[in-house]
Amino acid sequence: MDQECEERVIIKRSDFPPDFLFGAATSAYQVEGTVLEDGRSLSNWDIFSHIEGNVADGSNAYIADDHYHRYLEDIEIMHSLGLTAYRFSISWSRILPRGRDGPVNKVAVQFYGNIIYKLVTKGIHPFVTLFHFEYPQELEDRFGGWLSPLMHYVDISWKSTSILLKYVSVGRL
Repeated sequence: MDQECEERVIIKRSDFPPDFLFGAATSAYQVEGTVLEDGRSLSNWDIFSHIEGNVADGSNAYIADDHYHRYLEDIEIMHSLGLTAYRFSISWSRILPRGRDGPVNKVAVQFYGNIIYKLVTKGIHPFVTLFHFEYPQELEDRFGGWLSPLMHYVDISWKSTSILLKYVSVGRL
């Protein structure tokens, strides 16, 4: 190998503008786990991941990273790394377990509110994604997908979490 390829590049925070946000990102399905805990319903991904052959190693998100129980530790790690942003998704199956009908899951609203509050108190900007390709299986069974019921979910999620939020996206492509 020539000398140029072996040269190490050192990047420092000071190389970026002062308002540059260093962050991490997750999706609810990939990290939360606790698939049927505290009122969460099955999602389209829960069903998909249990169909033989759909996931090469047969894994699913029933435990995942257990962020649902360990979010305080996770936020402490983010803070210790000096992160200033965290993009995460809110699980539609957790907020509105029946998809479009039925009550709002207040335990879920509190869970996401706790995450947002803890992030803000640690100086980490929360970026919320309201739809990260996961929705209650009931919407698939009853309506063939999410289509128009999305607005009810977005409205409830926004009203429940917006007090401390500056950044929200409805889709992640």
